[in-house]
Amino acid sequence: MTTVPSPTDVDPAGAPSPEGRARRARAVDDGDAAGLGRWRATGFVAPALLVVAVFLVFPAIWTLYLGLTNWRLTGIAAAEPEFVGTENYTDALSDPAFRNSLMLTLAFVFFSAIIGQSILGFALAWTARRLRPAVRSVLETVVLLAWIIPASVVAFLWLALLDRREGTLNALLGTDGTAWLLEYPMQSIIVFNIWNGTAFSMLLFSSALASVPPSQFETAKMAGAGTFATLRDVVLPNIRGHILTNTLLITLWTFNVFAPYLITAGGPQGRTEILGIYIYRVALRDGALGEGAALSLIMIIINLIVASVYLRLLRERRS
Repeated sequence: MTTVPSPTDVDPAGAPSPEGRARRARAVDDGDAAGLGRWRATGFVAPALLVVAVFLVFPAIWTLYLGLTNWRLTGIAAAEPEFVGTENYTDALSDPAFRNSLMLTLAFVFFSAIIGQSILGFALAWTARRLRPAVRSVLETVVLLAWIIPASVVAFLWLALLDRREGTLNALLGTDGTAWLLEYPMQSIIVFNIWNGTAFSMLLFSSALASVPPSQFETAKMAGAGTFATLRDVVLPNIRGHILTNTLLITLWTFNVFAPYLITAGGPQGRTEILGIYIYRVALRDGALGEGAALSLIMIIINLIVASVYLRLLRERRS
């Protein structure tokens, strides 16, 4: 929105007068380039600030408070919670179950997101750019369906696929009786998450590849560069920022994911109890809301550290 200049803001020739230029310069210096005024500008952003406060700021403060108490779902501590300071945090950090869950989460993120989704998403995007438009549209639609289908439906499909007795995978491989979720639980949820989340990486890399100037591909082709040389010397330098963005987003999403609970419930014997499932067990199944809140805050801090590292790398690249 722009302001309409008053008659005193322009000279008879139509150019801004010195008074008009000075008034606009003062508005810019005051952060009011649109000329709305401080109160009207505040009124425009107030609804958004209210939503942020209700759904982000208040829950964060409430989680911080709960993490400093022994609040439980039931019992005396539910009616009269006590302040315990940093006890929940020290207990969590010294708990072998938490450390085991954190290590499982790091392995899950590395193999599922950084390796699986990134590489498969790029491979699909690179392959799709050579296909005919109709075939490419079909491929993108099929991959995208895995991303937009509700997690509960996806979990049911994977349970049917990996079932020991009548599972589709055993029928295809001729491995009747193989209990994939019991014998290979971590590998199962890694493949499950790769299948479920690759569509985002594929779409992002498709957009990235479309931004590479076609003249650079033609130059590489005329120079006799093969596929590997083209990827190394032409594609990767152009899409490095997209790679960092994709890695940041899928790392954070995978770190916080809860969907594997729907097919393994964290079992067997905690072998797939990644951090989101571990916090759910502590806070809701065990009823320790205070400890669960402390674990959630630790999880948020880890997310912030990861995001800060990636954003710093992105800023260094741009500078």
